[in-house]
This record gives sequence, structure tokens and C-alpha cells, in this order.
Amino acid sequence: MTTRRHSWQSTADPDTIFTLRPPNPDDGASIYELIQQSPPLDLNSCYAYLLQSLHLADTCVIATDTQGPAGYISGYIPPRQTHTLFIWQVAVAERARGHGLALRMLQHLLQRPACAHVNHLEATVSPDNTASDKLFRRLARELDCCCEVHEFLPASAFGAASQHEAEPLYRIGPFFLTATHHQETPHASEHL
Repeated sequence: MTTRRHSWQSTADPDTIFTLRPPNPDDGASIYELIQQSPPLDLNSCYAYLLQSLHLADTCVIATDTQGPAGYISGYIPPRQTHTLFIWQVAVAERARGHGLALRMLQHLLQRPACAHVNHLEATVSPDNTASDKLFRRLARELDCCCEVHEFLPASAFGAASQHEAEPLYRIGPFFLTATHHQETPHASEHL
């Protein structure tokens, strides 16, 4: 399999280079640790991140630098919404923040062949997660489309004993990417 490689340096620090690629099972434990160090994200089991790396790799992306994992996005295409990429979690290591990495990872995912028919992106964002709110609104501006926010999962959906906040749904789109935006192989790496 041929892997396309591109280089992109952070505008915040021209010496920082990130590699973006689909995760593999060897990444499961390090993804778990990255999420664990990224509050307020909900930490799933290590097994969940291993399964994402096996079953959802085409719609997930891990960013690495010389120190290891720097960012991770998990996503999937819901079976009944085949034109929508649902983003499950976005994590960026503290050392990699301020480089525009989260936005670049989202753009990278939308360029994947698995997302060739995607024209909407959805995610839930808790009200106190201002970083994710800014990220998804910026993506909508970059794609020149709407970002609508709707009620989705009320706090009560997480159980009476839970301290979990409500999760409104962000829906971005419609957007239309040309075929030239999609990379040639589903497992392409990109250097940023």
C-alpha cells in the first residue's frame, strides 16, 4: 500500500511538525492516556480506543510529533446518516495546543476517501467546553456553511446520579468537497 505524505509546519512554532494518520491497535493505550490527560473529556475504556483503532480507523485520526501522540479525533459515519461524519471526541495534548492541530485533524478526516460522500459533520459539545465550541464554529466558517446547535442529550439522559452536563448537537453543513480534496489511499499519513 502506498502512503501519501505531506508536510505542514505549525504556524505557532515552525519547528513543530505533526504527522496525521489513521490509528492502529498499537495506539490504543496511548490514546487512552491522551484522553485521560484531557479533561473535561469523558474517559472510555482502553478497550473502546482499541476497537476504534480496529473498526473505525478510516474515520479517526491520531496526530503524533517527536514526543508521541499529540492529538486524537474519533469519529464515525452513522449507519442511517451516510452523508454525516459524527465526531465523538477531540483531544489535543497540552504541549500541542495553540498550533491549530484540532482544526487540521478535522480537515484531514474530511479529505479521507471514507468521507467522500459526507456533506455534514455533527458533534455534541457540553456547554462549558468553549474550546470545542470555537473549533466547530471555525470549521463551519472554513467550509463556508452553517453551524446549527440543537438540543440533543439532556443531562437527565446520563442518569440521576451523574453530574454530566447536557450535550447539545452541533450540525455543520451542507458542505461540498470536490473529489480532488480526497486522498488516494484510506490509510494515508500526512505530515503537518
